[in-house]
Amino acid sequence: MKPYTRADRISGMIQVAITDLLRKKMQNPKVEMATITGVKLTADLRIADVYVAVFGGKKKIAEAMEGFKESKGYIKKNIAPKLGLKFMPELRFFHDDSFDKAARMDALIQAAADSDAKTPDSKIPGETEELLDTDLSGDR
Repeated sequence: MKPYTRADRISGMIQVAITDLLRKKMQNPKVEMATITGVKLTADLRIADVYVAVFGGKKKIAEAMEGFKESKGYIKKNIAPKLGLKFMPELRFFHDDSFDKAARMDALIQAAADSDAKTPDSKIPGETEELLDTDLSGDR
């Protein structure tokens, strides 16, 4: 049995094809700072949900999503020969905010670490002594 379904393999091909197209041929300035983070294809290979990460503010995100909607026909026409499918899937573009969420989590963790570094170490009385008195060798 194959480790991946056909939809998974074609999703990867679509992601690579769109990424190459963005890097080499796309002339639309609205999509120049976009990155294709993933593609989910339905089991019947009719609809491909393309997830896009855009670096910048909400205005940049809105412009990029509009640019992808405008360029949908051009993208389909250029990647269809590379896929070798009987029917080219319908492309739907979605903003992938996982990088934004990860950056926010990273900032929160860093802020917590910084605040911990500023506060003096609070030692629980007797904690160190108890650890020193325990026998860690396992011999009883």
